[in-house]
Amino acid sequence: MFEKIFGKEFKRQNSSDKIFDITNYLVLLLILLAVLYPLYFIIIASFSDPNAVARGDVWLFPVGFNVDGYKEIFKNNDIWMGYTNSIKYTIIGTFVNIILTVPAAFALSRKELVGRKVFMSLITFTMFFGGGLIPTYLLVSNLGLYDTMWALILPGAVSVFNLIVTRTYFVQNIPEELFEAAQVDGCSYFSFFVKIVIPVSKPIIAVMVLMYAVGHWNSYFNALIYIRDRNLYPLQVILRELLIQQEAAAGMAGDAISAAEQQRIADMLKYGIIIVSSLPVLCMYPFVQKYFVKGMMIGSVKG
Repeated sequence: MFEKIFGKEFKRQNSSDKIFDITNYLVLLLILLAVLYPLYFIIIASFSDPNAVARGDVWLFPVGFNVDGYKEIFKNNDIWMGYTNSIKYTIIGTFVNIILTVPAAFALSRKELVGRKVFMSLITFTMFFGGGLIPTYLLVSNLGLYDTMWALILPGAVSVFNLIVTRTYFVQNIPEELFEAAQVDGCSYFSFFVKIVIPVSKPIIAVMVLMYAVGHWNSYFNALIYIRDRNLYPLQVILRELLIQQEAAAGMAGDAISAAEQQRIADMLKYGIIIVSSLPVLCMYPFVQKYFVKGMMIGSVKG
């Protein structure tokens, strides 16, 4: 059986190697199940009767199949408004992030940049020390960004961690000889960056797009602080508000029957909201997966 699973190489291994491989696969399988089952449970729970979920009857398949939770979510016009806003913020914000992060990382990766270590030290300093919420709020307000979508985009336009990761990629994967050859052909720094560096840096750019996009999509705290106009709320704030309203309604119901019904609605919404908010990111990941794996191997040992 194991020969069929692991291939012909398994048959040629000695006993200790076989035991080691089998143990590795079993451990990895357990880790895979531990990671995937919660996601799977949320999906089947969102299509199950909330009472069955509360009783613990839902394990592998939906029980009492229903889509009432999704109906409650999507009949709310604020959900669609939040979706539109979040998509806009994610696309524009990620574009700004990439436009600022990638050129800055390339410049900091060049040995010819005067004061490169000083710049990196100052940039790294901001990872550990910041002004705090109140100074940041005053800055956003004084710049006229308050209650605009730019309050959700510009304050976090560059992530220091992502900048360092991108710079490391350029240092390790753009050899100096490549630039020297381009110089011989009359290539300037800008032409070298646009025509050579960017095309060979698709893996790290894809990783940065995914990281920044997920950050924008999941962000809600900045919207709570800087956005007052309800029409500018992102999806996460709308979903949070909807869930809190249902939980509060269940707690304030006048009789036991109403309270039970409100709690049932809240439970239906809870799992549906997780799926609705996570689905776009889950759909995007397969398209960047091949680049994501390669990009995340930055810093690994090379032969």
